[in-house]
Amino acid sequence: MPTLIPATSRTMAVFEIFAREKRELSNSEMARLLEVAESSSSDLLHTLHTLGYLTRTPRTRRFYPTARLLEAARLISENDPLTNVAREAVEQLLEKTNESAFFGVLETHTAKVAAAQPSRNPLRYILEVGERVGLHASALGKALLGLLPAEERQARVGALVLRPVTASTITSAALLLDNIAAGAEAGWYEARGEGAQGVTGLAVAGWLGDQAVALSLAGPSDRVEENREAYLRALRDVRAAFLGS
Repeated sequence: MPTLIPATSRTMAVFEIFAREKRELSNSEMARLLEVAESSSSDLLHTLHTLGYLTRTPRTRRFYPTARLLEAARLISENDPLTNVAREAVEQLLEKTNESAFFGVLETHTAKVAAAQPSRNPLRYILEVGERVGLHASALGKALLGLLPAEERQARVGALVLRPVTASTITSAALLLDNIAAGAEAGWYEARGEGAQGVTGLAVAGWLGDQAVALSLAGPSDRVEENREAYLRALRDVRAAFLGS
């Protein structure tokens, strides 16, 4: 049975304290915040300083993290399996449809765009990586909610602020739940002018391990309507290729 290593927990706590305090700290301050003896804190800070994860101010000799941890985190993030899958999935959707493609993950009140590829058409809908869209006003959000068990879905929707983004946004919890249930039965979800006027989004969802994810195409409503069946076919094909369903 694996066990917790106190030294590792304490090391991570050092960085959490710096993140919370947002300032340089002396050894005595860190010892107090870690609730350890100053000698233990001194050894820990000295080790992190020697390894290049902390720097010391010339005059006060206080400690603060260097950019080394941030750089390590950046490299890890760039090679994150979810990020790689997301990028490849939207690239394939773009190639199949030439429509703006998005890969979203579920957050508490929003869907976060993890990967995006804009259409090459002059008229196109654009979202940037890291942007968040309303669960109630986007195909991505509806698809992600559709993955949840009925009780959890109802609780999530009940906790949402159903703000009208456009005149077409669904602002009734009951209507939204019905809309998502219909999408779950059909196997795909739609937001028609609900998050942006004149824009229609189509989406499918699935699980990447234990992570709820969704794939979406979005563009001018007339163009999406004209190509609906081809777009849905592309969404299903890419979902099957990357999520196995």
